[in-house]
Amino acid sequence: MQPVDVFRGDGPVVLGVPHSGTHVPEDIWKRLNATGQKLADTDWHVDRLYSDLLAGTTLVRANFHRYVIDTNRDPEGVSLYPGQNTTTLCPTTDFDGRPIYLEGEAPGDAEIETRRQTWHAPYHAALEAELERVRKKHGVAILYDCHSIRSVVPFLFAGKLPDFNTGTNNGSTCDPAIEDAVVERTKSAAGYTAVVNGRFKGGWTTRHYGRPEDGFHAIQMELAQSTHLETEDTPFAYDTAKADRLRKHLKNILVALEDWAFTHGRQT
Repeated sequence: MQPVDVFRGDGPVVLGVPHSGTHVPEDIWKRLNATGQKLADTDWHVDRLYSDLLAGTTLVRANFHRYVIDTNRDPEGVSLYPGQNTTTLCPTTDFDGRPIYLEGEAPGDAEIETRRQTWHAPYHAALEAELERVRKKHGVAILYDCHSIRSVVPFLFAGKLPDFNTGTNNGSTCDPAIEDAVVERTKSAAGYTAVVNGRFKGGWTTRHYGRPEDGFHAIQMELAQSTHLETEDTPFAYDTAKADRLRKHLKNILVALEDWAFTHGRQT
């Protein structure tokens, strides 16, 4: 199993897909309990949702499950949301706060470090390389980090999550015009709800790579899974009709990002 796949394009937009993978190595799988083996916290079908929306985009996709290690968490284990419920670098609970390992089988520090080197590091090495390549070509690179989550997760947030959740760490990870372009399109999407820097302000990936002063712009999009799944529970099936409606708006967002980059970057 390759830790990461890279589908390289020649445009200025890079799509990060850290949580759609479902591979769990056998030695880890057999230590998960029934809750863990359900893999409920997958960003189901996100890679399919964004597939072929915009010619020239680069896509970097982790193939392993977030229960192996979460590529959108600080490799040092620092919490993204101090004081709030969240999951860790190597999760030991699911999004409902329930244990995912059999008794006594959760990973210790040495195993977490091995997993970081084996899975987390290769994903970010690939992502960083693509962002550097794109910025070298265009003068700017825009990382659009693709996520989804169940619309109701009481352990993590109250009530029902909006459909579009844009995160820029309170505007620090990209040019204000990029945030404005995305938010304008999410808030004008008929039949959908939207928020910016609400419960999800951008994970470690967005915060780590978003350095506008250096030409690296990053934005996270957390979609409610009710926008593209038949049901937010087993079997987590892709709803083509829902997804096709949503994909029109996602394409508009990506086109706007590309237009901004072509205007503010350089062509080679």
